Amino acid sequence: MNFHSLVIAGLILSSCLAGAASEYNQPPKEILDIMQAPATPYPMMSPTEDRIMLVTMQEYPSIERVAEPFLRLAGVRLQPKNYSKHDTPGGYGIPSCARGYSIVTVADGSEKNVDISKLACTDRPVWARDGKRFFFRNKTKDAVELWIGDAKTAKIARVPGVKLNQMFGDDARWMPDQKRISVKLVPKKLGPAPKLEGSSIGPVIQESTGEKGQSSTYEKRDTLNNKNDEKLFDYYGLSQLAIVDVESKKLTLIDKPALYDDVLTAPDGVHVFTRTIVRPYSYIVTYSRFPSKVEVLNISNPKKITRALIADIPLADRVPIHGEPLGPRDFSWRPHGGATLIWAEALDGGDWNVKVPARDKIMTLSAPFTAAPMEVFKTEQRYNGFRWLENKEIALLSEYDHNKHWNRTFIVNFDNPKQEKKILWDLSSDELYADPGQPVLRTLSNGFAVIRQDKNSIFLDGYGSSPEGDRPFLDKLDLTSLKTERLFQSGKTSYEYFLSFPGEDERNILTWYQTPDDVPNVYRRVLGVESKTALTKIKDPVPQVRQIKKRLVKYKRADGVDLSFTLYTPPGYKEGTRVPTILYAYPLDYADASKAGQVQGSEYTFTRLRGYRLLLMAGYAIIDRASFPIVGDPKKAYDTYTDQLVADAKAAVDEAVRLGVADPERIGVTGHSHGALMTVNLLAHTNLFKAGVATSGSYNKTLTPFGFQNERRTVWEAPDVYKKVSPFFYADKLKTPLLLVHGADDANPGTTPMQASFLYEAIRGNGGKVRLVMLPHEPHWYTARETNEQQIYEMLSWFDKYVKNAPTQSKSNQEVSSK
Repeated sequence: MNFHSLVIAGLILSSCLAGAASEYNQPPKEILDIMQAPATPYPMMSPTEDRIMLVTMQEYPSIERVAEPFLRLAGVRLQPKNYSKHDTPGGYGIPSCARGYSIVTVADGSEKNVDISKLACTDRPVWARDGKRFFFRNKTKDAVELWIGDAKTAKIARVPGVKLNQMFGDDARWMPDQKRISVKLVPKKLGPAPKLEGSSIGPVIQESTGEKGQSSTYEKRDTLNNKNDEKLFDYYGLSQLAIVDVESKKLTLIDKPALYDDVLTAPDGVHVFTRTIVRPYSYIVTYSRFPSKVEVLNISNPKKITRALIADIPLADRVPIHGEPLGPRDFSWRPHGGATLIWAEALDGGDWNVKVPARDKIMTLSAPFTAAPMEVFKTEQRYNGFRWLENKEIALLSEYDHNKHWNRTFIVNFDNPKQEKKILWDLSSDELYADPGQPVLRTLSNGFAVIRQDKNSIFLDGYGSSPEGDRPFLDKLDLTSLKTERLFQSGKTSYEYFLSFPGEDERNILTWYQTPDDVPNVYRRVLGVESKTALTKIKDPVPQVRQIKKRLVKYKRADGVDLSFTLYTPPGYKEGTRVPTILYAYPLDYADASKAGQVQGSEYTFTRLRGYRLLLMAGYAIIDRASFPIVGDPKKAYDTYTDQLVADAKAAVDEAVRLGVADPERIGVTGHSHGALMTVNLLAHTNLFKAGVATSGSYNKTLTPFGFQNERRTVWEAPDVYKKVSPFFYADKLKTPLLLVHGADDANPGTTPMQASFLYEAIRGNGGKVRLVMLPHEPHWYTARETNEQQIYEMLSWFDKYVKNAPTQSKSNQEVSSK
């Protein structure tokens, strides 16, 4: 669809939305009341740790907002009227608007409301390093505005003359002096949008001249399709760099407009890293793989910008599946001061299949960027970034082995790279129980974050996963002895995690505390003291949900793999009563069976209902987030995918039945995305379930021939695997009732809407019971209020008909067959 037809469609749409909205259905009142209740806020600590911003986001935008016309431009969905992003990164939903901000002073607990009630659609605020100010964006009909707030007074003001261009992100950042904000603007003299050609555009031609090279399935989201798309990409991608003075609101323009992707100012505030997209474009991959020019600008004199070329990066349209493009990548600034740029380059052609002594080299170059780059380290596996300590010489260097699911982290001296690297952590990326946690950070005066230090020790904040569930912790790690001291851990019947050190005395901490019945709030604690004091007073918006009970359930698969799920029971449930039950899961891939069974999550978090969990209010029990591990060599784990799915499902159902909760004659199954593939496969290959609901799934993997999920082989390398995991090829055996729900604007290349349409036609043609609900304007995750109400209405109606009110059968529904 070209631009003019898009606008016309938008006008037609807006004129009939009022009528269309009446065609949506709603679930019963007891569910609707919960869906329409306000969300609870979450905390955003100021970098100075003396204030907390409580941010409340909108749960569901209106269908009118979701249906706003947008352009599909090489992986970006952009609303042309205001240059705002129409989706989140990855294309999974419409960005939420904030419903409210309030600022809590840590010293006395006082709270001030920031009045955003008259603004159209604000996003999450961004604190300045000094904690005195914050900025946020406000999306209006015609522009994305920049607003600045005063943390002490809670007053806000718009920056005049600023219209942000969100096409490639990085549209607003605090400068290192924290007195200015760098922005990407819509150029003032841009002129009207390009006049697009209609039928005279001519044929679209692509050609490959014999070079071998794969392009992963997941690089194909909303790619450019023709010359018209290229013109639109050029027009809407063009942005003007500028700097906003926070006090005066004065705007200083930087250089000429260009297609700026990444923009990041060095700690010295003078040098700016830029990645500018250049031609030729591709119709195969998204803009992140387009050719680009990487430069560092010197903006000390805005009227006379100088630039240093770091790299000309070519088009990367033949990158191995799960591989890396050739040339410099993963750029970052050394945080402590000056202007030292760091990046990685592949030594294995970016291909994990290649055996080499080192996969990456780490390069660096400092101002004035006239010398040759210097190699500082090589990594045996794929470079996974630096985390810098307050001591500016020392950093933690991480690498990742895709073939083994393995992480290693080293302590390195960046200024003396010949000094032997010291191994800090060496463990599976799937390891939960021994996970050391993440370093606690401190923000430097220039706005860059580094690892907080106490002499030669650092602090670690982790989930504390265990066979009894997560118990978050705060540790202190001595980097010399590598010994760890446990400073704090959540109680056994609550879920409480470290939030901040509210001052220099590290015996005092703030935590985020909750239980299934107690809404999350910020608490003060003194380390070593049992008592705690509430700092915030957030109220429970849906007290009726507290009637729901949940518990952690552990069990084993037939082959001995440990598994678990959280079992929710509906309001008023009496122990020993069998009720209709829904299983929800999302299969995960593991290289090691011992890691696959490790318990994730906690039964002591505050209970929230969204999506399928809302069915609890209609009398269903929920087998939630059941472990569905697919265990095996990452290179070929999907060889046994279906068999493992069946084993996972049978173990979960058997346990729920054994507990006396699930009625074996009334069990349904549901899943989203990769979980939807699981759902349909279970209906095709077992008799465990009375009905299924699959949302936004991919059902014919031969349509994603260059890999799916963690499968790295192509369909030509493993044709039998692709076919066996695809329930489309078992449509003639799918006789269990199946509800298919899909977003009509799903941008995920693996789950395009035709996946649901083709499966529906296949099942219908073979005499199966199937219903297809295509949700207008929705991407991979459904966002509009009307859409979510419709989804729950459909799920409840389907499961009521085929599960709750299903006729009993003499034949056990626990029998597993190959059908």
